[in-house]
Parts: sequence; structure tokens; C-alpha cells
Amino acid sequence: MYEEVVRALAVDGTRFSYRLLRQPAPRTEPVVVLGGGFQGSYGWPHMEDRITPLTDLVTADLPGMGTSDPLPAGSETTFMGQAIDRIIDDLVVPRVNLFGYSYGAELAFGCAQRNPDRIARLVLGGVVSHTSPAQQASLREAADHLAVGDAEAFATVAARMQLCLDPSRHIPRRSLVYRYVKRSMLHVAGHVPNVMEYLRRSLISGPAFDGGLSGVPALVFTGEHDSITSPDRQREFAATIAGSRFVSIRDSDHWVVLERAADVADLAVRFFTDQPVEPASYVADHGARTGSGHGSEHDTDPARRVGPGN
Repeated sequence: MYEEVVRALAVDGTRFSYRLLRQPAPRTEPVVVLGGGFQGSYGWPHMEDRITPLTDLVTADLPGMGTSDPLPAGSETTFMGQAIDRIIDDLVVPRVNLFGYSYGAELAFGCAQRNPDRIARLVLGGVVSHTSPAQQASLREAADHLAVGDAEAFATVAARMQLCLDPSRHIPRRSLVYRYVKRSMLHVAGHVPNVMEYLRRSLISGPAFDGGLSGVPALVFTGEHDSITSPDRQREFAATIAGSRFVSIRDSDHWVVLERAADVADLAVRFFTDQPVEPASYVADHGARTGSGHGSEHDTDPARRVGPGN
């Protein structure tokens, strides 16, 4: 059984919190989970089920999420980065494992760039590394509906742009997931200030993924039918991280953390405990080691390699 601790922090007067589930006999560094634009401390039950038996788990209500203060107007990714650095400082540990998904992947990548010596391993999922004209058009349409108070139409457009609705692509429980995502978008339309800013941050690529990364063992993953940023695009991004790996997960799209929640948690556990991925039946594409250049000493450590050959 684990101990639960909720810690309140602040950056420039903006209050937020994180939730720590302690494992008394950890087998790896604490795992810090950073989710999408609307995912807070209690949105990761499958991670709790699989990670807490192994190590401490940290989830967060970052500014603008859950019970935390709204994100200050005009704040950029730098502000959120300060909040994440405060969490890591408050944990008082030498290093953490970092898991970032969608918008959280942007935040986690930036954290690893700032603090490579403090990140033991990095997992990035649903990386929005590219934006298509169709996505831009859908966002404009969603904003137009929201501007005239049509929350139903806004939620429909927002849900459709996040999911692969191509009937030729197999995604189990597609209708159920669509209803869930649409209902979530209806909720945020009525309860989240500046909802379009959060949606843009979550679904539009920015310069935050530039600059590359070395010195941190990393894994990039996505749903094989991700229609926001294709697996090929995410593989290209993975290649900017020295010594990284890329995998795609079967029968899922950008909402892979909902559609294949248990598999995503298993993938994270495997990587954070230096286990190979190749026995996992849910992996559609193991990929090869993608990152170029020279990474850290861990890049050549067989115990840390993930993928074929381990």
C-alpha cells in the first residue's frame, strides 16, 4: 500500500499542486507524469496500478488544470516549465523518470533539455511535432462555434480533430471513445477559461520541439493511427533525440492513453525499469534506434536498450 501526499506550490503567485504516491521500496527513480492540456492529478489510474508497485508516482494539477489557479494571461511554455522544475525541486531526489503525453510531451521535452542531468529516462507520447492545414482549419472552426456560444458544435469539431474516424482503420470501441472525448470537450467549453488557448497548445506544434536532446535515454511512442501527428512525423522527431527509440501501438490513435491505457502503462514500466519492449504484443512498430549524434554513456549500455536485439 502506498502513502498519498498532495503538495501545494506556486510560481509568481500562481498556485498549483502535485500528488505523490510513495512506494516504500522503489526499484527505479520516481515517475513524473505530465498529461495533455486538460489532464490533471487524478487522470492516470492505469499508471497508478502499474507504477506504484515499483516506485513513487507523481501526477500534477499544473496551472490551469484541476483545482489549481488559471494560467496567467499571455503565459508561455516557459511558465509551465518553471512549475515543473518546482515540482522536481520539491521532490528532493537526484533524478526522476519523466513521462509526457501530447501537450505534456512538449513540457517534458523542454524539462529534459533544461535539466538533462536530472532526468533518468524520458518517455514522450503523442508528440505534436507537426501541424497540418486541416488542423489549423478545424481549430478556426471550433473557435468560431465557441465564439457564438455553440458548445455542442465546438465539442463535435474538437473531438473529431483529435480522433481517427476512418472506418478502414481498426480502433476498438471507437464510438465509445468519441463520445467520451466529445463529452470532455463539452465540459471544458463551459468550465475552463481560455479553452481555445489550451486546445491550441495541445494540438498545434510550436518551436518547443526544436534544438534536439542528448544525454537522456528516451522513448517516443504513438498510436499507429494518430491523425494529429502521424507516426512518420513522430519518428522524425525521435531522430532529433540522440540514441532514442520509437514505437507505435496497435489499433489506436492520438487518444492511445485512453484506448490502450493498460498497454501505455506497461510500455512506460518496461522502459523505466530497463526491460525490452519486443515481447509486447501491442507494439505495431518497434523501430530502430532513431537518434543521431552522440548521446550519454547510457546510449551504449545494453541494459538500457529498448527494442529488437535486447
